[in-house]
Amino acid sequence: MLTITTILEVMSTSANLPEAEHSGLLKFLSAVFYAVSSFLIIVVNKTILTNYRFPSYMFLGIGQMATTIIILYAAKINQTVHFQDFDRSIFIKIFPLPLLYVGNHITGLAGTKKLSLPMFTVLRKFTILMTMIMEERILKKKTPNRLIYSVLVIVFGALVAASSDLAFDAEGYTFILLNDVFTAASGVYTKKKLGTEGLGKYGILFYNAFIIFLPTLLASAFTGDLHKAITYEHWLNTPFVSCFLMSCIMGFVLMYSIVLCSHYNSALTTTVVGAIKNVAVAYIGMFLGGDYLFSWTNFLGLNICISGGLVYSYLTFHSSSKPSQCNGSRIQKNQDQLKIPIMEDSTDRLLVK
Repeated sequence: MLTITTILEVMSTSANLPEAEHSGLLKFLSAVFYAVSSFLIIVVNKTILTNYRFPSYMFLGIGQMATTIIILYAAKINQTVHFQDFDRSIFIKIFPLPLLYVGNHITGLAGTKKLSLPMFTVLRKFTILMTMIMEERILKKKTPNRLIYSVLVIVFGALVAASSDLAFDAEGYTFILLNDVFTAASGVYTKKKLGTEGLGKYGILFYNAFIIFLPTLLASAFTGDLHKAITYEHWLNTPFVSCFLMSCIMGFVLMYSIVLCSHYNSALTTTVVGAIKNVAVAYIGMFLGGDYLFSWTNFLGLNICISGGLVYSYLTFHSSSKPSQCNGSRIQKNQDQLKIPIMEDSTDRLLVK
């Protein structure tokens, strides 16, 4: 808890800087933080749901929500983080993020269980295209043509890779495509809600989990999913319990990293970072997953995806660093031209001459 609290405190301090002061390094580090967190939770969830055959992906999501609530509430009491206390206005301020949150959790975990890691990562590429469209319609943000072309390359690579899937699972494909929609909408609305007074990053995370926790728990009990989880035979198995607890903690870390990356970057950039990370997962799955059916078509598609993703990253981070340098020089020049002589009188009042 001390380590997580310390991280929250450090990142909270840096995130409170005005947007103009967000350096390229902070943008890059937040992207790397998200990529690493997302990679780790996919591996852990895959181990729990596939290797240990845990019967309830919904209960795993409930555990991640509970962990998020506990960590953030403890940090709020300790005054490490700050966000608005609960009142009726919270529902209006945060809607529809809780619905997107639970949809993203459940469909993502279900897809992880149904598909091999490589095919899971391939189908997740369509989130990028959906995010780009939603950004333009909801945030009214125009994407430069050069970035659109790189996004289309990524999606084309995903289509090439998926065309060779010899282990087609209609249910798994449906879950992942729904997960793409929820992820894209969640990313765009998170970016939109970050400027909402009283919420901020931590309020979004806390109230997302808090509002949806009880309905999800009741749904799990009603469907019999909760009973399957409670009667699971490996609860006394130390390696399994360790993996389960790690997944719960990583669920919080992942959601925090997504919000942090969206704070420093655009929703589209956050999605592309996830796509690049997913290709690394696909490569590892070829050798370590045990459920990958190799084909040259799939391999070619994955390489097209990573090429498009790297081009997007270069165009985004390279072009964003230049304007900030130019703007800094321009601002300094204007400040030099607008200098006003100032002196103090004996009563410490500032006088402009």
